[in-house]
Amino acid sequence: MEREKNTIDLRLFASLAVHMPPDANRFPISAGTTVAQIVDGMHIPRPQARLVFINGVRKELETSLKGGERVAIFPPLGGG
Repeated sequence: MEREKNTIDLRLFASLAVHMPPDANRFPISAGTTVAQIVDGMHIPRPQARLVFINGVRKELETSLKGGERVAIFPPLGGG
């Protein structure tokens, strides 16, 4: 089933999961909305939204969305 063009499938991982909206699989956006605007609107500090993947491809926070994308946002990952 094709996703609606005015929505995205939004996924927040690890410590960001507490910000996951109830409509995350059909999160409404306007064409041209950036990932940064979504992060800001959800009151997530930008340094906490460190890794962004759109349709499985690493992107930047300032990437514009059209609608229909899968957007995954991860916090900074630690480890050694």
